Amino acid sequence: MLSRLKSTYFLAILACLLWSTAFVGIKFGLKYTSPMQFAGTRFFLAGAMLLPWIPSWKRLGRALVRYPLVFLKIAFFQTFVLYTLFYQGINLVEGATTAIIIGSQPLFTALVAHIAMKNDLLTFKKFRTIIIGIAGIVMVAIEKGLSFSGAGLLSQFWGIGLLVLANIASGYGNVLVSRQSELNISAISLSSVQLMLGGAALFGAALWVEPFKGFDFPWPYYASLFWLSFLSAAAFSLWFTLLNRPGVKVSDLNIWKFIIPVFGAFFSWLLIESEKPSLLQVLGMIIIGISLILYNLQNRKKRG
Repeated sequence: MLSRLKSTYFLAILACLLWSTAFVGIKFGLKYTSPMQFAGTRFFLAGAMLLPWIPSWKRLGRALVRYPLVFLKIAFFQTFVLYTLFYQGINLVEGATTAIIIGSQPLFTALVAHIAMKNDLLTFKKFRTIIIGIAGIVMVAIEKGLSFSGAGLLSQFWGIGLLVLANIASGYGNVLVSRQSELNISAISLSSVQLMLGGAALFGAALWVEPFKGFDFPWPYYASLFWLSFLSAAAFSLWFTLLNRPGVKVSDLNIWKFIIPVFGAFFSWLLIESEKPSLLQVLGMIIIGISLILYNLQNRKKRG
């Protein structure tokens, strides 16, 4: 039991570490193409990368025939809706505000799990710990500056609304994945199918709202695309595996997503010359670390 718990923590941190590199990769990739086309290509390619690792095509085929709506619902919420709202929202909101709202995803996931799952209730102690983590994210992001004034005020509020809906879609997608035991397929199979379906839908929708620029781009575009596709394939497969482990709660697993902005800031400092750490950001990271320690101590007491 203890070894499985440790491996869950390790794999959750590894998945979040992979996701945290996306911020830098997206910055490089978006220099050459439009957001939704880039996202659609990225996720479709991520799903395709997993195809050689699918353990049983026969079992996957049976599941697709018996439960097509389950696959479509997961792809719809976990990839299409989440990233459509995300990319539209970040175009309207300041970067620091985006980081804070997306960083508060564990709270929204806990709320969705509280409503949708009887065995995953949001207690006061859990809520308090999540709020401490969000306070740390505010400190990490605030240094870049928040803007809620001027002619763009209304569009910023629209953007915030879209990002909040993205968090809710992510939380509901996690709940759907944790319930998919009836599919009787591997996490890799589910990740591959939902990423390809969601990516294709994203790219198709993008053609309606963004001018198609083709694929004649320099090598930095393809380097960022392939890295982002790889990390999505690996991180989603790890996350779906953990969501289906016995005894793993959606809200408990998603608390680890607080470390994504921490690692994201580290990678930005390392790879982008204009990004430098500040005292406020470091203090925010320490607070996030404290919230994770408190949360896991609380869970340990429950198990004891």
